[in-house]
Amino acid sequence: MPTAAHRHPATVPVGIGWRHPHYTDLMEQAPALDFIEVHSENFFAPGGAALAVLREGRTRYPVSLHGVGLSLGSALGIDEDHLDALARLVAHIDPVRVSDHASFARGLTGGAVLHAADLLPVPNTSEALAVMCANVQRVQDRLRRPIAVENLSACLRWRDADMSEPDFLNALANRTGCQLLVDVNNVYVNTLNAQLRHETGDPLADARHWLDAVQPQHVAELHLAGHAHGGDIVIDDHGSRVCDAVWSLHAHAVQRFGSVPTLIEWDSDVPALDVLLDEAQRARTVAGRELVLLEQAT
Repeated sequence: MPTAAHRHPATVPVGIGWRHPHYTDLMEQAPALDFIEVHSENFFAPGGAALAVLREGRTRYPVSLHGVGLSLGSALGIDEDHLDALARLVAHIDPVRVSDHASFARGLTGGAVLHAADLLPVPNTSEALAVMCANVQRVQDRLRRPIAVENLSACLRWRDADMSEPDFLNALANRTGCQLLVDVNNVYVNTLNAQLRHETGDPLADARHWLDAVQPQHVAELHLAGHAHGGDIVIDDHGSRVCDAVWSLHAHAVQRFGSVPTLIEWDSDVPALDVLLDEAQRARTVAGRELVLLEQAT
């Protein structure tokens, strides 16, 4: 049985990713949501229609800024232009959270700095941890607030590792004071891919063990999403409803972490807004049931 969480009020704040197809619908319907999330880089341009839309959304809901471009694991350090743009957006919007991924995208090739435009995994080594700690600290110093760092769904793996991914993330949070964004779907996708490589016979149990290894006090947000099976690989495509296995892991995560803000992600084949709202309601229901059990156990 997981350790009882450090926080378990009666409800869980639930939000959705606010994507372009739903800009108008969300403002017109004003559904009951606790926050909305947008991709930071989509709003870096000063002024213009996109930022005006975000300003309007901010009048209705707390906004979580979720980035994909900081390249927190890059040995080249943080791109200062990117960080300046993020700092301006943070100052303008005053988001409830700022997050990015435990990944890298920038590197040197032939003496030139290249950006992979992807989220590439870092090795779970002491050296990589030191690099990421320095980069996270630089971002937090510039933003004057802690950021949340998300675990990655990775199609590639490094052979060298001297710690597990949860131990890496725990150490990152302990050293820098950053928060952790636990993507429950990413955890399950990684264990499904391990099963396809014949490295595990029980991906659901492995995913539970992963969640149990994360220190609860660092977790600031959970992500839920769908994934796609592509034969010899499972992809975190954010293009379908949350599957039953991930819902069971969500329940386990609530037992472990308590009342943590939870986001429904949907980025490809985006359906009608009502579908996301239905998923958000299920997240509330699943979490609410687990929180009642936690209250009864204490």
